[in-house]
Amino acid sequence: MSFFDGLLHLFHFFLPALGMAALLAPALVWGQGAGSRRGSRFKSLLLGWLALSALGALVLLAGLWWHGRDGRMATYAALVVALGSAVAYWRSR
Repeated sequence: MSFFDGLLHLFHFFLPALGMAALLAPALVWGQGAGSRRGSRFKSLLLGWLALSALGALVLLAGLWWHGRDGRMATYAALVVALGSAVAYWRSR
């Protein structure tokens, strides 16, 4: 396996976490109000995406450790529950 192939494998391993974070990040900044500046809203969106991506990556790594292989549906279900719970907690504060 070449170096580029290894990078592609890593990217595809973390892609579900990155995708879920991209879909859920706008929910973090949804109700900031009209008075928020555009730059601060973008910064909040980016920081939310990074935080959700990191949490999702941890869930995927835990699933890999627990099951011993990648791609188990239980891991993806845990990813959805963890990120959804994080967004719900953030919105309730």
